[in-house]
Amino acid sequence: MSKFFNNCVAVSLLAAAALGCKDGNAAAPPTRGPGMAAAMAATAAAAPASKSTLLGRTTFEAEHKNVDIKRITGDWHIDIKSKPAFDIAVQRILFPVGSSSGWHTHPGPVFIQVVYGTMTFYQADDPRCAPIVRTAGQGYLDLGLHPHVAVNQSSDSAVNIVTYFAPPGATLKMMADVPANCE
Repeated sequence: MSKFFNNCVAVSLLAAAALGCKDGNAAAPPTRGPGMAAAMAATAAAAPASKSTLLGRTTFEAEHKNVDIKRITGDWHIDIKSKPAFDIAVQRILFPVGSSSGWHTHPGPVFIQVVYGTMTFYQADDPRCAPIVRTAGQGYLDLGLHPHVAVNQSSDSAVNIVTYFAPPGATLKMMADVPANCE
């Protein structure tokens, strides 16, 4: 695993621990089949939109504008490097039944913690566009390299706490087209 990945996981876990979580019930994973994109689009059009609340955003920089932090505690290692600085933004997103984020990308890695309910994620770089189901207390890591979508295909609302790592001042979410392999 890359040092960057290990670092991001550790920082996200710290943020998630500080925000807490609530247990939810697991649901059977949805399946992908013909017309999945049309069904998702129809459901999303009929469902209320997700509601995002920015909890905070801060730029982190060291004395000389570059961040270089290294800690070792037993077998646990973390190494955070950024040139010059970086933002961490934390957002709470409520997903009503049937809502989705829409296909999108991010400028950096994003750590998603499902704190209530069940969420399903689809990744454009997966040739099968297989569902990735996460329930309360579980997380999903998006490295920000490819379009993906978050969908609430369950029968109850869902809440995510999302931690973004981004260049200072960058837009956190850029909309993308539905990939051909997920239509």
